[in-house]
Amino acid sequence: MKPIVQISLDLTNIDEALETAAMALRAGVDWLEAGTPLILAEGLHGVRKLREAFPNVPIVADLKTMDGGYLEAEMMAKAGADYVVVMARAHEETIECVVQAGRDFGAKVMGDNLGCPDMVAGAKMLEDLGCDIVIHHIGYDERRGIAAQGRRMPSPMDQLKEVVDAVSVPVQAVGGLSLEQAIACPKYGAPLVVLGAPLTIDADAFKTADGNLEESLRLICQAVHAYGDVPLKK
Repeated sequence: MKPIVQISLDLTNIDEALETAAMALRAGVDWLEAGTPLILAEGLHGVRKLREAFPNVPIVADLKTMDGGYLEAEMMAKAGADYVVVMARAHEETIECVVQAGRDFGAKVMGDNLGCPDMVAGAKMLEDLGCDIVIHHIGYDERRGIAAQGRRMPSPMDQLKEVVDAVSVPVQAVGGLSLEQAIACPKYGAPLVVLGAPLTIDADAFKTADGNLEESLRLICQAVHAYGDVPLKK
């Protein structure tokens, strides 16, 4: 699989999200993500606006679905989302409902292992239940809370190789990565590179970072795309 760069629009205003998305696409970003803050603020309207503005760009709706899986996936797919996100900690029935809705309405499903006691087993379960992509995710609150206690902040890189080896679907690593770590993900067999808070967004204020973000994104995209095809397990 060719490496993909996805930007998470972790913003709370659709106009700013549209502006950031246009800039990111100019820089070479491949996929747009309606981040959870944007979905909370704008809902289906935000996804529809992204689809209207960028009709040919894959859009991820980061729903973090925990229940009501079929309806949530159906609504986002009809609004224009190509990918929806369900949590591994949801009931298996919910995951299966999201997968079925994805099949019924033409959306792929990303399964997120955030909060799993065994992250590798969580990833494998998501694949077994039909998810098309695994998100290997260390949560924002988890990282911040552990760091506040003076302990080492966990990173998706800690078990990324194990997760990649455990599944045959593409893997995306999310949660506190440095720019260097994010760019290196394809080297570990994880071809879907996501950029968001805190890489390109102010993690505390959920606003666009200062500085020449477009040029920085262009360099990041060039580095990620330079990896060429990433082999996946058969």
